[in-house]
Amino acid sequence: MKKILIPIGTILLSGLAQAQLSSTENYVYSKTYLEPVTTSSSTARQSETVQYFDGLGRPKQVVNVKASPQGKDVVNHIEYDGFGRQVKDYLPVPQQGTQNGAIYTTPLSNATQPELYGSEKIFAEKILENSPLDRILQQKQVGTAWDTKPVQFGYDVNIQEDYVRKYETSTTWVDGRTQTSVQLLQYFLPNQLYKNTVIDEDGNTTIEFKNGEGQVVLVRKMLSATEKADTYYVYNEYNQLAFVIPPLASAPTVESSTMENLYYQYRYDGRSRLVEKKLPGKGWEYMVYDKQDRLVLTRDTVLEAQGKWLFTKYDQFSRPIYTGILDSPPGRAQQVAAVEGLGSNNEVRTTSSFNNTGMDVYYTTNSAYPQYNYVLLSVNYYDTYPAYSFNPAFPTVIQGADVLTDTPDANGLSTKSLPVMSLVKNIEDDNWTKNYTYYDKKGRTIGSYSINHLGGRTKVESKIDFAGVVQQSITRHKRLDTDTDKVITENFTYDPQNRLLTHTHQVDSNPVEYLAQNTYNELSQLSGKKVGGISSSSPLQDISYNYNIRGWMTKINDPANLNGKLFGYEIKYNNPENANIAPGRFNGNIAEIDWNNGSENLLKRYDYTYDKLNRLTNAFYKEPSTGISGNFDEYLTYDLNGNISKLKRYAPQVYSPTATKVDDLDYQYTGNRLDKIVENALNDTGYEGGNNVIDYNLNGSMITMKDKGINNIAYNHLNLPDSYGITQANPFGGTFTSFSLDYLYRADGTKVRKTYYSGGGKGNPTITTNITDYLDGFQYSYSEVTQCLWCRTSVAYEKEAFKDPVILDPTFPGTLTPTWNLDFVPTAEGFYSFTENRYIYQYRDHLGNARVSYAKNSSGALEIKDTNNYYAFGMNHIAGSFGTSNLGSWYSYKYNGKELQETGMYDYGARFYMPDIGRWGVVDPLAEQYRRFSPYNYAVNNPIRFIDPDGRGVTSTGVRDNKDGTYTVVNAKPNDGNTGIYLVDENDNYDVNTSHHIANSLTPRSFTGDDGNAVVGAIINPGDLSGNDFLNDLMGSNEPDIFTYMANGKGGEQYDFKTNGPNGEVNGIQEIPKDQRAAYTYRGVLFSVDTGDKTDNVSVIASARDIGNFAAGYIAGNNGLAWGVARLGFDGLQSTQEGKLATEGQTTQQAQKVGHNVGYKKYNDRSTQRAIQRAKNPFLGPKY
Repeated sequence: MKKILIPIGTILLSGLAQAQLSSTENYVYSKTYLEPVTTSSSTARQSETVQYFDGLGRPKQVVNVKASPQGKDVVNHIEYDGFGRQVKDYLPVPQQGTQNGAIYTTPLSNATQPELYGSEKIFAEKILENSPLDRILQQKQVGTAWDTKPVQFGYDVNIQEDYVRKYETSTTWVDGRTQTSVQLLQYFLPNQLYKNTVIDEDGNTTIEFKNGEGQVVLVRKMLSATEKADTYYVYNEYNQLAFVIPPLASAPTVESSTMENLYYQYRYDGRSRLVEKKLPGKGWEYMVYDKQDRLVLTRDTVLEAQGKWLFTKYDQFSRPIYTGILDSPPGRAQQVAAVEGLGSNNEVRTTSSFNNTGMDVYYTTNSAYPQYNYVLLSVNYYDTYPAYSFNPAFPTVIQGADVLTDTPDANGLSTKSLPVMSLVKNIEDDNWTKNYTYYDKKGRTIGSYSINHLGGRTKVESKIDFAGVVQQSITRHKRLDTDTDKVITENFTYDPQNRLLTHTHQVDSNPVEYLAQNTYNELSQLSGKKVGGISSSSPLQDISYNYNIRGWMTKINDPANLNGKLFGYEIKYNNPENANIAPGRFNGNIAEIDWNNGSENLLKRYDYTYDKLNRLTNAFYKEPSTGISGNFDEYLTYDLNGNISKLKRYAPQVYSPTATKVDDLDYQYTGNRLDKIVENALNDTGYEGGNNVIDYNLNGSMITMKDKGINNIAYNHLNLPDSYGITQANPFGGTFTSFSLDYLYRADGTKVRKTYYSGGGKGNPTITTNITDYLDGFQYSYSEVTQCLWCRTSVAYEKEAFKDPVILDPTFPGTLTPTWNLDFVPTAEGFYSFTENRYIYQYRDHLGNARVSYAKNSSGALEIKDTNNYYAFGMNHIAGSFGTSNLGSWYSYKYNGKELQETGMYDYGARFYMPDIGRWGVVDPLAEQYRRFSPYNYAVNNPIRFIDPDGRGVTSTGVRDNKDGTYTVVNAKPNDGNTGIYLVDENDNYDVNTSHHIANSLTPRSFTGDDGNAVVGAIINPGDLSGNDFLNDLMGSNEPDIFTYMANGKGGEQYDFKTNGPNGEVNGIQEIPKDQRAAYTYRGVLFSVDTGDKTDNVSVIASARDIGNFAAGYIAGNNGLAWGVARLGFDGLQSTQEGKLATEGQTTQQAQKVGHNVGYKKYNDRSTQRAIQRAKNPFLGPKY
């Protein structure tokens, strides 16, 4: 058989002499250099991969050369069943050494090493249906314990006993948009719906019913054999989603009050754009688009009452250039007419300016709507830096790299198309933050400069290597322009495969501190981390990590034997000690957690139970060594929407180990809104109130919480609280005391200041003002009077009601002159305290909760500064850790690493969370992603497994982000030289060396826009085969000619895959709500086309945009068009569509190039065969 060598990417053919490839095999060899070279090198840092193919051209083995931490080969074995199907997916196996790329005859033999997989089953397995459909019947995960716990799939049609309700709609047109009413008349007859069933590893059943058009009409979760949680999807006569009816509203009748409080409602204009929507318990929201389908005006019911709109203006490239608030009472229909009256509705850059709220703006102001009566909130500049008087000196070199200018250099390189500057106004005043971004000659960000609203600045300069990995970062910061710089220098080192080895940190000229020294096992999992110290050989703590066969973390140190360490933590999924109390879990839920704090040296345990919806129902506390149990138990029940119905909480009595019920809470609701909490325990050491009515504004945001003494809460247009009015009763008698808490935000939602006014109490009538500034991560504190004893309101704090422990805030050591103090800045492992002049290190658990904080004291000894133990929903243990869990300064960053406020709520950025009652106070901004759940619930009521990074959405901290095997895009690093898809941590961050690698994207830009920013909210579904089906059809017997493709490849037509509906409907995107369409076009699907450029055997995921662009490139290449010619054609079509000279963005081009490579190779192979045949027979017909 002919052996094939395909040169791709950065391969240098002379470099093949250094690899020992198997010449008797078909293979693709790829080499990516991680440092610059001018000739082929075997010593330079590089990534080498060899993919071997069988006689049918199928991949059979992938060798990642010297890819393990010890420099050994890592091999991915691939095999097929008798029908040619890949039903087993093997884990990668590190080998005993390296063969420099040669094929392994027994690639799995080393897997049984104890330090690798031992006796575990190392492949996942699909049991397929014996039919041409090859539908999955069972999915078994890796691991011996999971072999008997498959996920089961069923395919059927509905039967009479399913009782699926059939909602009927009637739609009329009002002011140019739909208005749909709904009624329930009957049930679907048998055999009218497709019925797909999924039973997870723990027997939890989900049933999905679809109609003949592929639309989901019902998702049913089985709570028991007789109790169901049904979510219905109702479509109007135009096949638009008109209503979503969550489980709590799935009653046999349709009532107006139920619709108002529980339904999701949607209305559309004549172009099927979502123009009005209503979320449960919240007023209507309105949207206005221009003729280019860009969202230009929005408002909610609160803004409607104020006669205001939020607006966005765009330039001719549809880039948002400035935003603001429009003062214009007319409704949506009138605004539509005004917007469409301006035609293109674009503003352009100018050399002259107009002024708004004290800021000059270098754009036109009257070519797009609105033209007047508005207040600016933000301004964005692209291409060239505007000439402001406050601009800093432009850097020509940053960390040795030439800075890209806005004037083209000799090679034509400039900042054209790149974002270069942004201006962001404070919401509550007219001060601005000015941000600048600087790039190297490759267009990679290497510097930023931010002038804060007070006039100070933060300057960050990064040194990045050939592969785009940061080697050094220098941050210079000062609060005011007249202050002295604080300089933070961070350095990073990596192993030959770019796994992070060391991270050092230096403040000013202080000694360099080792924040982390990482070690990895042969599976590239972080196995050890030395933390702290100024010497690499003398760390403050040496932390070890363990994982199970699924890659889930199981241990941080050993809680049963601390051996001098300050914290130990063990997570048990399928193997709990108390299986009779908490059965083992196989679907990712956690059954049991053990932990031990060095300050107490007492092993503690929680056992967890869940209902069939994966909601936490019980948390049983136990101390295995003492036999004490029940001290910190929590028990919960829920309604069908996931609102907590009852919560019981226990804590030890004072001076007694016996537990007592401190909370027995009954929650009373209207819809999802919590109206009142009835406290039956009458114990002030738990939830501190009860029986007071809670009020809400038109947005469904809580505006009073009198149980906590909160008389009023005011919100800004981002639905963030900007002020609290609080009244506190003195528990020792006397008058009531008034407090207020005010926040200052930027227009992008960043909190920049908190001001807390407290008045008197406990014999102290003085009015105290405490201010906290938040500036680019640096936190400052100010107090007008003596030591801060009232930095919180006791009734509002969730820990010990009516009790007031002293705040351990080192900023205020006794009486002092009022002054601003730089308090601390966060680090990767905790904080650096400027007031204490030392590093504070933290042990955090798998959720990011601060458990133990420690530091070196003045004598050099290690001391524990803070210890936290948590109830399941985040409240600190009552009494059990009294005196060890402190408040103020960095101490307040506790649960999920968020800051505990004086109200007892945690600030998550987008919402404030109340851990004592397990709820948010406002509607989830991303509520539509979780319509089955109450928009007020926390972490889908599974806070042991999930976190909520910013109060907007749920992110898994296990191996899955979503509960159904899909993933949600939340972040991207498009310039880091890596196309991997990784699970993020609790802060929405990931490290390509240590984070869990789930797949590779087809291109570096698969899930980013052309601005390099992630398309947040895009759903990746590795089980979605629609992209493969589309390409298999297009590249097979039904392949169109180039003219047919061009005629049907434009937006919304046959070959525009990104706009296809969920079941392949042409232009089915029209059924998707307008505000979800951008994310929908970037939905991730499995990509299995052999591109000759795979670097390993993990799955490849392409966005829906990629699929269509790949297809376009493939068709051009397969029709013999060279890339340069095809590129001219693509850009010519883009220019025609835009009516001006235009070039397609990198997101589009990169996928087209991959497709072109495949198509052009096919064309060349065909031409070669044709030439051979012509040599044999000169009388053959035409060339094609």
